[in-house]
Amino acid sequence: MKSINQLLVRKLKQCAGIASVIAAGAIFAAAPGSALAQADIHFSQFYETSILRNPAMTGVFGDDFKVGLYYRNQWSSITNPYRTTLLSAESHFSVSRTSDDFVSFGVLGYSDKAGSVDQRITTFYPAINYNKSINPNHNTYLSVGFTGGYVQYSFDPTKSTFNNQYLNGKYNAANPTLENIPSAKMDLWDLGVGLNLNTSTGEDNTTTYIIGFSGYHFTKPTLSYYSREGVTQNIRWNVNGAINRVFSDQITMQVHANVAMQGAYKEIMGGFMVNYTKALPDVSTTFVLSGGAFYRYGDAVIPVVKIKYNSMAIGISYDVNVSTLKEASNLQGGYEMTLFYTGNFTDRGPAKKTVCPKY
Repeated sequence: MKSINQLLVRKLKQCAGIASVIAAGAIFAAAPGSALAQADIHFSQFYETSILRNPAMTGVFGDDFKVGLYYRNQWSSITNPYRTTLLSAESHFSVSRTSDDFVSFGVLGYSDKAGSVDQRITTFYPAINYNKSINPNHNTYLSVGFTGGYVQYSFDPTKSTFNNQYLNGKYNAANPTLENIPSAKMDLWDLGVGLNLNTSTGEDNTTTYIIGFSGYHFTKPTLSYYSREGVTQNIRWNVNGAINRVFSDQITMQVHANVAMQGAYKEIMGGFMVNYTKALPDVSTTFVLSGGAFYRYGDAVIPVVKIKYNSMAIGISYDVNVSTLKEASNLQGGYEMTLFYTGNFTDRGPAKKTVCPKY
C-alpha cells in the first residue's frame, strides 16, 4: 500500500481546481482511519474536552476550577503531521448559599494545522452550564449547557498545486494554474447544546454514573471557500457516558464511552482507566498514578498513562493504528499530551457543594 502522500498526489493530479485540492486536504486532515471521516477534529483523551463533547459537562468536577493544555500530533509517520493545540478553562459557582444548584462557565480554543497546504482551523468556544440538583443525597444533577463558537478556516494558497501545472506527469510551478483562487479564509459561527445527568449510588455514593446527549453546528454554517450555497457543515450529534467506581481509598476505576455521528460518519470510542492514589507523608500531598486503554472502533487501540501530583496532572496517550492504513502507518497513528491544573478558591462559602463525580 502506498503512503498517504503518494495517494494524495496521485489524486490531485487527477483532479482539476483548487476545490479538489482543499477538499482532499480537509479529508486527510480529519481522517482518523480512512479518507472518509467526520469533519470535526477528534481527541483520544476525549474525556478531557467537555466543551467540545457536551457543553452540559462544563464544570462538572470536584474542584472549583480546572485549566488545561492539550497537544495532538497525528500521522507524522506517513505524511505532513496534523498538529492540534488546545487551551481550556472551566469553573463553577453556587447559585446561592442556600441552594444546591450551581452554574458552570468555561472557555475553550484550539488551533489545528493540517496537510501540505497548511489548512488551519482556529476556534473559540465559551460555554455556560446550569446544574439543577434533583437529589442532594446522591449528588444527582441534571445539567443544561450551551456553547456558541467562532471558527475560522484558512489555508496557504502559495503551497497549493493544480492539475494544469503538471505536464507529462511532471510538475512545473511556472505553469499557469488557470484557477480563480478564492479567499484563503472563511469565518463561521457555531452553536452547541447539551443535556447531562450524573448521579451517585451505593453506600457512601461509591459509584457515579453519567449519561449525556448533545448537538453541534445547529447554525449549519456554509463550509465553502467559494461561499457556495448548499455546502454546509453537518450537525454533529454526540452521546457520552461514564462510570466512576470507588473500591477503596487507594483504588478507583473509570469507564468512558463516546459516540459521535456527523452526516454519514460515526465514531465510537470506549475504554477504562484504573487510578492508584498514594497519600505521601505530608498529609497535604497526594500522588495518583492512572493507566488504561481505549479503542476507537475500526481505527486504533490507545494506551493511556496519567500522573497527578497534588493539583497538577499530565496525561500521555498513543494511537496504535489498526485500520486498513496500518500497512502505510506501520501501526503508528498519533500521540497526545495533556497538562491540567485543578484547585479550589480560598473562600468556598458555608453552603458550597462538592460536585459529583470526583474525576
